[in-house]
Amino acid sequence: MRILLLLLCLSTLPAQAVELRITTWNIAWASLRPTGDPDMPREYRARTEADWALLRQYAQRLEADIIAFQEIDGPRAAARIFDERTHAFFFPDENDIQRTGFAVRRTLRVTQNPDLAALDIRPNARFSLRRGVDITVEAGTSRLRLLAVHLNAGCREGELQAGPECNGLSQQANVLAGWIAERRRDNAPFLILGDFNRRIPPGGDSFVQRLTDAAPLTRLNEGFANPCFADARGGRPFISHIFAGGAARNWAVNNTLRVMVYAERDARERLSDHCPISVRMRLP
Repeated sequence: MRILLLLLCLSTLPAQAVELRITTWNIAWASLRPTGDPDMPREYRARTEADWALLRQYAQRLEADIIAFQEIDGPRAAARIFDERTHAFFFPDENDIQRTGFAVRRTLRVTQNPDLAALDIRPNARFSLRRGVDITVEAGTSRLRLLAVHLNAGCREGELQAGPECNGLSQQANVLAGWIAERRRDNAPFLILGDFNRRIPPGGDSFVQRLTDAAPLTRLNEGFANPCFADARGGRPFISHIFAGGAARNWAVNNTLRVMVYAERDARERLSDHCPISVRMRLP
């Protein structure tokens, strides 16, 4: 009887919240292809063994549970940066060199959803654009939907109709708005994170308005400057962002936004021209 009463008491205890560190990181042409490979841009230079070791050191220092990455050329390259024993990899169903995806701690339950293939608005181009990688992570009793993106370059500010590159970003904004609307209908907490190739002013702009017309969003790095490769004038505007929607808008832990800057002066050439951006989320 005592055992039964104890079990009944335990079953009524509230589930404990789970805190996750979530990161986005563009690692800039992370590929095992040699210098001069015809499928790579002319300025591409293959990384040395020392470069890969340095990237791995930074990845370990992140201590991230979930990393949304950009520009990794498949699982073999990912394994040079992230430890396969602790993190599982999720890539899109395509063979492009620059791919988005996730590295997720193996203690978490993950379902990979169909790619957001429509984000690649130039699928037949030599350097096509990137699909979005869509996963659902279960932690405790909560579920969090995450979409990793790497959007069209060349439209860092201004109106979405100002030239062909902005028109391309406008098309992608419509695709993202459709995905967001689906999550709103599902009542699903979600994050969209990655390299948006877009400076976003305080309060948003026409790009953000297109997204928030589908559902309210919170940009978790809003109000902060990016210290990555900062100069005497201070930090720079972010072009990578983390947007939260649904219940996830209330899950970000206050004052946990972090940018890991590189100590090396030649980091742009050896590592990346982007630094990892992290935030902690507390899932109820």
